[in-house]
Amino acid sequence: MASAAILLGAACSRTQRQEDEPFELAEATVATLRQRLENGQDTAVSLVEKYLARIESSDRAGPRINSMIEVNPDALVIAQRLDAERRAGRIRGPLHGVPIVIKDNIDTADRMMTTAGSLAMVGAKPLADAPLVTALRTAGVVILAKTNMSEWAHFRSWSHATSGWSGRGGLTLNPYALDRSTSGSSSGTAAAVSCNLVAIGIGTDTDGSIVSPSSCCGLVGIRPTVGLVSREGIIPIAQSMDTAGPMARTVTDAVLLLNVMALAAEHDGIAGLSRQAPVHDFAAFLVPDGLRSARIGVVREELFGYSPSADRIAEDALELLKREGATLVDPANIDTISQLGEPAMELMQYEFKDGINAYLAGLGPGAPVQSLADIIAFNVKNEDRELPFFGQETMVAAAEKGPLTSKEYVFARKQCRDLSRRFGIDAIMEKHGLDALVAPSGDPAWVIDLKNGDGNKGWSSTTAAVAGYPHITVPAGYASGLPVGLSFFGRAWSEPTLIRLAYAFEQATAQRRPPRFLPTVAV
Repeated sequence: MASAAILLGAACSRTQRQEDEPFELAEATVATLRQRLENGQDTAVSLVEKYLARIESSDRAGPRINSMIEVNPDALVIAQRLDAERRAGRIRGPLHGVPIVIKDNIDTADRMMTTAGSLAMVGAKPLADAPLVTALRTAGVVILAKTNMSEWAHFRSWSHATSGWSGRGGLTLNPYALDRSTSGSSSGTAAAVSCNLVAIGIGTDTDGSIVSPSSCCGLVGIRPTVGLVSREGIIPIAQSMDTAGPMARTVTDAVLLLNVMALAAEHDGIAGLSRQAPVHDFAAFLVPDGLRSARIGVVREELFGYSPSADRIAEDALELLKREGATLVDPANIDTISQLGEPAMELMQYEFKDGINAYLAGLGPGAPVQSLADIIAFNVKNEDRELPFFGQETMVAAAEKGPLTSKEYVFARKQCRDLSRRFGIDAIMEKHGLDALVAPSGDPAWVIDLKNGDGNKGWSSTTAAVAGYPHITVPAGYASGLPVGLSFFGRAWSEPTLIRLAYAFEQATAQRRPPRFLPTVAV
């Protein structure tokens, strides 16, 4: 295994990517792709071919972003079938024939593996598609590839891991500056969508794993309410907090993907969130004047002050919100934010052990590992490949936990719900009659450090994540060329409101800029 210095030195020595011609599908939206398919300018096959060529030139060669862990060997065959359906007049919906990528912890019962980036899972073959994947296939998308990720969704080593690195996939680079982190754990999806290897993709989120990489890679990321999208067939971290969500370059594209994902809804149990009447079309909330008369709370305590750049961008965004007709309650601090860390980690460790053992059991007797204990043992046996940069102390701590009937777990779960919901988001929103809360999504992408781990100083994801509540990040500005997002979050099932606010903000700012594959940036 190459040393950290060699890996980063190679990344930083690469010059900015030079192209004879601009990529034909650069910054193409779903609407653009749909128009090209409808007027015959492209077919599903030609879109797949163009994106595969882009992957070869940018992901496997050139700047070598390394966002893809495995390309779907059946992508062209699937595209041919969808083209035949189009010729026969059968159009499944707005995503018919559109290529997408999905994170490597989402089950597909095809010729691709599902490994969470771990070498211990090589050869794992799920018995069925995740319900989410079934919904995608029914909608007519082409699953182009699975994306690299922070191994085990960053839960092998919570404090020392490097986002975007996995034993199976290696290190994913940020296309804005190749020596900067993508954040994680949905690192590969974020990088791939950002640098136009595909138009849209899917990540998963326990605490910031959609929101943070989307912010660092100049994307819109939506973390839905827990239960809006089925988690069955997704390698778990914590049942109370896990969800899949869309990642895209525009709010509209993220919402179109969310519409399909929500068709694979579930009746949630452990998160304890009673589902309201389903929304049949989230696109109905894409209104350009959506900020008018909105009441938005600014969460300053803990969520501002760790990054001057993020603060500056957020302050500019707040002024824009007011100009667009929103009323800001500033500050609208959540008193319990600083109390969430310890009970949330306790909850995640208990639920990870329970969830990962159940997931592995569901793979059947042919699975390469059968339990969390097997994973830990595999990593020790293969430490040169799996543990060259950081350990697995979080996994080890989780393995020592008892069942979900343990009084310690029951107490931690109650603490998490009370602190994040009743005395947290719900309390401050009810007090001020708010439609949403807002804060910078996190600091700009930090320099990759494989020896010491991530160097980010702050993020806004935890309270909504622990609550199981929705959260949307939208590009808000740039610091030395590195993107920073603005986060909108709120009560359970408030996706329609958050989408309305996020879309109006996006339309008023239009901050998205494509990456330039710079070797580094001056700060």
